[in-house]
Amino acid sequence: MAPITKVCDYLVIGGGSGGLASARRASGQSRAKTKAIESICLGGGHVSTLGSVHPPASRRQLWDTNDYQDVSLKVTWNAAAIAETLHEAKAYGFAIKETAPFDWKTFQQKRDAYVARLYGIYAKNFGNDRVEWLHGRAHPLSKNEAEVVLDDGSKESIRAKKILLATGGHPNIPEAPGSELGIISDGFFDLGKRPEKVALVGAGYMAVEMAGIFHHLDSETHNTDSEIVGGIIIHRNSSQSKVEKDPEKAGWLKLHYSDSENKSGTLDIDCLFWAIGRSLEVGDLGLDRAGVKQNERGQNIADDYQNTNVDGIYSLGDRQDVYLPIDSSAAKNAKLDYTNTPSVVFAHPEVGSIGITEPEAREKYADKVKVYNTSFAAMYYAMMELNEKALSSHKLICVGPEEKVVGLHILGSDCSEMLQGFGVAIKMGATKKDFDSCVAIHPTSAEELVTLK
Repeated sequence: MAPITKVCDYLVIGGGSGGLASARRASGQSRAKTKAIESICLGGGHVSTLGSVHPPASRRQLWDTNDYQDVSLKVTWNAAAIAETLHEAKAYGFAIKETAPFDWKTFQQKRDAYVARLYGIYAKNFGNDRVEWLHGRAHPLSKNEAEVVLDDGSKESIRAKKILLATGGHPNIPEAPGSELGIISDGFFDLGKRPEKVALVGAGYMAVEMAGIFHHLDSETHNTDSEIVGGIIIHRNSSQSKVEKDPEKAGWLKLHYSDSENKSGTLDIDCLFWAIGRSLEVGDLGLDRAGVKQNERGQNIADDYQNTNVDGIYSLGDRQDVYLPIDSSAAKNAKLDYTNTPSVVFAHPEVGSIGITEPEAREKYADKVKVYNTSFAAMYYAMMELNEKALSSHKLICVGPEEKVVGLHILGSDCSEMLQGFGVAIKMGATKKDFDSCVAIHPTSAEELVTLK
């Protein structure tokens, strides 16, 4: 039976945050007849969890998480932060007696229910903006046509005046023997209980954030090459040779590795988490049939306005020289300026950055660079012993006689909330004088950035 052919003005392939925003604006604001195709769940990696508006065959299929500020991950980070606060409460005179361990199962169910409500909101918004969405896998056939394989195996052919590729990415798994015994970011949310002993391989955003979560929820945590330690056992310059099931302990694994201290070692663990980066979700799309050019990494080559080399086919978030997990920002503007993009690692404590680093500034501007920095203990730690206090650090990198701020880097509690506001100032070209002219809100950690000497 030949595929059913449908027609629209705008076809969006990918229902993550960028695809959602673009589809809704095209239909709701520009009145373009819009269709959206998503193979996992609406909202993509930013909200992934159980409870899709279109549930796939298994729970594991639901997880398509990316490495930056995922909603489910942030909720779990909040749980770890609360555990950290409960531990520190005694310094303020509270005597908190733990009557039961952290209820992983109950938390998991409530988190899943919360994110399930988000799916309902996404579906409702699609309806309000008259976007038709299909659950399936799309394959562009030409600049104006795509074939969609639906869940039941049937096919539809869609002809569109314009096509947007917004398919996001997926976590990588190494080729070491037994690597399939580990989990990736999706598998974490599938865990039915707290691991006793976990190894995280990787040192990027996801690895650092997950290491902090596991540690503060009382799992013995091992990590490779992370610079944020805080009770986490670090294995520097490590490599993993193979993974095996423990023949004597059901559910446990043996991770064979080497690091800077051990030429050969074995970790007995009940959870292995791979966090070694991501690849673009473009492998089976067959973009060559539509003539879309890609670089050696498989990234769609697009210009500053998301145009690919094929007229009428756009690519969101997959530019050749910039790979960011784009939210709805790129779908708001004709051109998204990636300069001075703020980013945060939700570690314990948080780390935030915008602009260039000090070495980058000195290489580019030489002796025109002036750096202001400070380290201090936030007032939150005022009641704690010296060895219990965590230092916050702020650095401001300025250039030229006007001391334009070209970089801001902060480490400490709540720096994610601080950075969003300061990010606006830096995008607008703020100078050190602008920072100094802002009245400090006392007592806060943020005031340290407007009182640097």
